[in-house]
Amino acid sequence: MEPIIKMENVSKFYRKVPAIRNVDFDLRKGEIHALLGENGAGKSTLTKIMAGVVEATGGRMIYKGSPASFATPNEALHAGIAMVFQETSLVPSMTVAQNLYLGSENFLNRLRGIYISAQQFLQSLNFQVDPRALVATLGAASQQMIEIARAVHHNAEVIIFDEPTATLTPEEKRHFFALLRRLKESGVSIIFISHALEEALEISDRITILRDGELVETGDTKDYDRDRIIAAMVGRTLSEEIYGEHKEREIRKAGKRILAVHDISMGTIVRNTSFSVFMGQITGVFGLIGSGRTETFKVVSGVYKRNFKRGGSIELEDRNVRYLTPAEAVSDGIIYVTEDRKGEGIFETMGIGENLFGGLLASGHNKGWIISRKDIRDLAAQWIDKLNIKAINADARVVELSGGNQQKVVIGKGLCQKPRLVIFDEPTRGVDVGAIAEIHQLINELADQGIAVVVISSYLPEILNLSDRILVCRQGRIVEEFAPHEASEEKVMYASVH
Repeated sequence: MEPIIKMENVSKFYRKVPAIRNVDFDLRKGEIHALLGENGAGKSTLTKIMAGVVEATGGRMIYKGSPASFATPNEALHAGIAMVFQETSLVPSMTVAQNLYLGSENFLNRLRGIYISAQQFLQSLNFQVDPRALVATLGAASQQMIEIARAVHHNAEVIIFDEPTATLTPEEKRHFFALLRRLKESGVSIIFISHALEEALEISDRITILRDGELVETGDTKDYDRDRIIAAMVGRTLSEEIYGEHKEREIRKAGKRILAVHDISMGTIVRNTSFSVFMGQITGVFGLIGSGRTETFKVVSGVYKRNFKRGGSIELEDRNVRYLTPAEAVSDGIIYVTEDRKGEGIFETMGIGENLFGGLLASGHNKGWIISRKDIRDLAAQWIDKLNIKAINADARVVELSGGNQQKVVIGKGLCQKPRLVIFDEPTRGVDVGAIAEIHQLINELADQGIAVVVISSYLPEILNLSDRILVCRQGRIVEEFAPHEASEEKVMYASVH
């Protein structure tokens, strides 16, 4: 079958450093093709060349049998290629419907007609999103649904999905995969980029694996399993290292209680919830999207304010605290590592060292009032080495890094503040298997050093294999606690929905 897209010897260099080098790739009509690799392997770069986001340094692209090169994403979209980016490209100040029809509006539009049309279209995709809602008021999962719906709405012949399921619940993923299958049956060609290898094995027809910007192998999905994919991605198998089935490990005993939360409430999102966190332990927090898990710990870390009346109490080492700003929590040794690295975690246009030094300044641990470039470079070198951040140099802008390396910068920015309590919110979202192993090792080292660690995650294997105790959040409350030896995926999931 003649491919609808064929990439021949495609390369892209940034400052003479290759992001991809001499990559061959082809996409057939009506297939789902999984593109896999570690962060920095070149997956997003390759697909952004197809979608007109970046220009190739060498090689050529053949689209529908003819050489093609798109100067802008809009040009690619008009040619029939749409891309759903890992980081949303929606306009926050516009409604869902306005974002959905942006770029394809009529000269004259009736808002009522647009809302009705948008609602019917979203319902046809099984996406439960209010078309009148402002995008700025929606969570990450709802915004991802709008991105997906917008790509489908343009009737593209090729749709590229970059980490589309990272923020979706299991039920939303089921609807999304059903949508992919319907698109495939209608002849749409799909490129599916994901770090969730089980999803790639479930949904794709073929798999292509990149490593360090070069093609490793391409083959039919039926010939792959998880271990073969990981071995091709990183040169060794990491399955047991990351998510070994009920692997034997020593459960840490609870140290001194550092945090005691009593009946805290925030509007209707956090409702009379109570729990404790102990030094030298990893406390895993599981809950579905909308369960209030993130909001609960944003209250603890001063990002959100609990109710003034009947808002409950928070004790840090037996001392009552009420933080009005995150800076107050940071000064007490509490840091929150956000799940939204782009919106809340990094300064994209600043360098790695400048981002890390910003964290140091926030904690008040910097020396004196004068900031020297040498101090910034030394701090960057220290954390680049400690977290294995892959970058051209210490002065590289964070926007130039892959998603996983950006996540490491966010983590480093928090850890250089020398915390006593670290709250990780989805620490491995959009991160490849190699980086997952490194982040998990870092989290375990923090707990071994006696630091109190909280890991909020919607991925059950991560919770089960990291936690010394597991809290389950549902409808704004911590509703159940499990010891690791008592917990199973079925028990934890049941507690989160019933």
